[in-house]
Amino acid sequence: MTTAAPVPPAPAGCPFNSEFLPPNMRKHVDPAAPVPLRMMAAKGLVPLSPSDMLGALYMLTYDAEQNIRDTAAKTASGLPDRILGSALRDEGVQAPVLGWFLGLLKGNDTYAEMLVLNATTPDEAVADVAAGCSAKLAEIIGQNQLRVLRHEDIVRKLCTNPNAGQALIDSVCDFAVRSGLTLADVPQMQAARVRLFGPQAVQAPPDPGPTAEQVLQDFKEVAEESAAPMEEGKRLNLTQRIMKMSIAEKIKLATLGNKEARTLLIRDSNKLVCTAVIRSPRITDGEVLATASNRAANEEVLRIVYNNREWTKNQKIKLALVKNPKVPLTVVMKFLSGLRDTELKDLARDRNVPSGVATFAKKLVEKKTAPKKEDK
Repeated sequence: MTTAAPVPPAPAGCPFNSEFLPPNMRKHVDPAAPVPLRMMAAKGLVPLSPSDMLGALYMLTYDAEQNIRDTAAKTASGLPDRILGSALRDEGVQAPVLGWFLGLLKGNDTYAEMLVLNATTPDEAVADVAAGCSAKLAEIIGQNQLRVLRHEDIVRKLCTNPNAGQALIDSVCDFAVRSGLTLADVPQMQAARVRLFGPQAVQAPPDPGPTAEQVLQDFKEVAEESAAPMEEGKRLNLTQRIMKMSIAEKIKLATLGNKEARTLLIRDSNKLVCTAVIRSPRITDGEVLATASNRAANEEVLRIVYNNREWTKNQKIKLALVKNPKVPLTVVMKFLSGLRDTELKDLARDRNVPSGVATFAKKLVEKKTAPKKEDK
């Protein structure tokens, strides 16, 4: 029995290793590899997929050799559209890579737009761009309601952008105020509060409810991913506190809290809150499986799950999606062809799955078991 070769360590300071690369290509970013091998990758001469190319170049900007670092950065800034047009849209690319490329390509609206629309691109990188981007890009950033509520600096930076139209700023601030953001240091937010609630709202603003920080302070185990399950009484207390939170604070808790908090928040009636949960960097495959199996799950949340290539590599998640009547039949049919024969047979007989799914599964089984012409 052969064992997989160990993954080389990342260059010092790089936030991830080369595990995402094909095993035979990892030597090109290995700090211990000969300089010519690393330089090949820094020049973009190694046959990699567009997404892997971005990750490799980013890793090489941490290389110990200054020449390799400079070459990798130069190559990255001059990559052709056939590579960038595909890779910048890929949500499977590591977040630090996308954030770095947004800083590198922020002067190109076409590429910056791809990165801003990529859900994996870090909010911090989007906020940095929001302060001075074009009016078109500012509009796109302002329309991403989840980012606006998840990262307050996006509102702050948009409000200082001389290219952002007043109508956009007013719209973003009105939405942020309605959703529970305060930002007392932003004059445009105070103006929005007056527009929505009257002049008295500045001196005596409505009670925003508990903040995510307060909940994490009062329920310290909610911040710990390894914490034991809560007692029923305490969970009920947490549920009541969450119900009083604003949308903005629920989104923060969905990002910062543990599985206990996410399990409660994924059921929230607000789509943005549910989306924040499924987008949480701390979410586990077990939680994704539970969501994929939930027939009451938000359709946008399910869309995020079935469009995620890493999650749909998990056979259990794929099978759960196939059985969920909220998943579009066109998506289900694509997944069915990747199921095992026994799974297809079970689906064909399962009365709890949508009839269209059972029928298509039955046809696939019959096609696989039908005698071939040469066998007759």
